[in-house]
Amino acid sequence: MTETAPGTGNGRGPSRTTMPAGRARALLDGLRGRLIVSCQAPPGDPLRSPAHMAAMAASVTAGAPVAGVRVQGVADIEAVRAVVDLPIVGLWKDGAEGVYITPTADHARAVAGAGAEIVAVDATDRPRPDGRPLRETVEAVHALGRLLMADVSTAEEGEAAAALGADAVSTTLSGYTPYSRQQPGPDLELVRELAARLDVPVFAEGRLHTPEQAAAAVEAGAWGVVVGGAITAPAAIATRFAAALPPR
Repeated sequence: MTETAPGTGNGRGPSRTTMPAGRARALLDGLRGRLIVSCQAPPGDPLRSPAHMAAMAASVTAGAPVAGVRVQGVADIEAVRAVVDLPIVGLWKDGAEGVYITPTADHARAVAGAGAEIVAVDATDRPRPDGRPLRETVEAVHALGRLLMADVSTAEEGEAAAALGADAVSTTLSGYTPYSRQQPGPDLELVRELAARLDVPVFAEGRLHTPEQAAAAVEAGAWGVVVGGAITAPAAIATRFAAALPPR
């Protein structure tokens, strides 16, 4: 990772962050082989509030060797930043269809401004809602001295994002695009493919339900793992337990 001036992503090569190279390396090295906990609650969930997500983030990071948290929404990021002194992977879900994870450069700037060191964005091949290229979002994040995590669904999307200057790639969207693998568990094959092809860190995220699956993801080449629902979604956890009981 090289330190360059803002706005150097000009089409002649990948955009590079203005974050000092040593700090960027230290930030990513601190996540290597470790757990990032996703603290999010869907619309309508009783936990859907910045105060609740801040408490959730404080809880999971106080009692476990967690390396960072992944947080959705500007207000939640600000609330978590006030109580957690760990790297935040921030995003902004705007909508529920197509590209809605930090879908534009303006969303990315807001996420960075709220206190996220790493900004996660949808880096799939699908059309972006503002019609602008992904490169503009990468450049916007780098100009603010933040790192960009590209959420992808295929190896080809990961390669394209890395070529644009993404600082990390995550398997977050495998199974959530119609052309990617559809399976109940984590896409460990995609982790292997990306780890073999890319020079940037590859994070495993999506349908990681057990500690064993998380360990398998690291074994497959993941730099780190992001786990959400298996840790921070009480309703989903309770449902799995209830379903495992013998029928009455």
